[in-house]
Amino acid sequence: MNELHEHMAACAREAARVARGVDGTPLDGATPCTEYDVRALVNHWVLYTSYGLERRARREPIPDELTARDFTAEDGWADAYAAQLDRAVKAWDDPAVWEGDIDFGGGSAPAAEVAALIVKEMAVHGWDVAKATGQEFNVAPSTGELLYGVVERNAELYRQYNGFAEPVEPTAGATAFEKALALSGRDPRWKP
Repeated sequence: MNELHEHMAACAREAARVARGVDGTPLDGATPCTEYDVRALVNHWVLYTSYGLERRARREPIPDELTARDFTAEDGWADAYAAQLDRAVKAWDDPAVWEGDIDFGGGSAPAAEVAALIVKEMAVHGWDVAKATGQEFNVAPSTGELLYGVVERNAELYRQYNGFAEPVEPTAGATAFEKALALSGRDPRWKP
């Protein structure tokens, strides 16, 4: 199993933990992603980091009915998200999945790069959800380094499509993950 798959699995476990901590939080609250309230952000996060991750591994498009779904309106959505994350991570167990290119964002990219971008989405939006709901999103230092590298390689492209805001100055002694957040335009000190 490759190292990226291990980071994927670790981020998925943390995402599932954070999702379970959303219960009881007002879903119309603010998030670090100013264009999303908690409900919209969670729905985006669930769709692309669990269903999208599995569909990319299988080289399948995301069905329209999933893009229109309000996952947060469903009882037990956080447990369903955790189960879907498990399926998605398992879909990447096969070494053959890591070979070749995957259609992504109107073009194609190597499978490992697509996986890395989705893991970045899982962690960065996981952090957004965590901060908006009074939690923390924790990653190991090695995962933080991986995430920083992904953000660094893609920051300018994401900014062109308004996926990232302008970079924020990281705090002194910031971890690699905090530097990744700052480079993506997120203030690690953000509070709702």
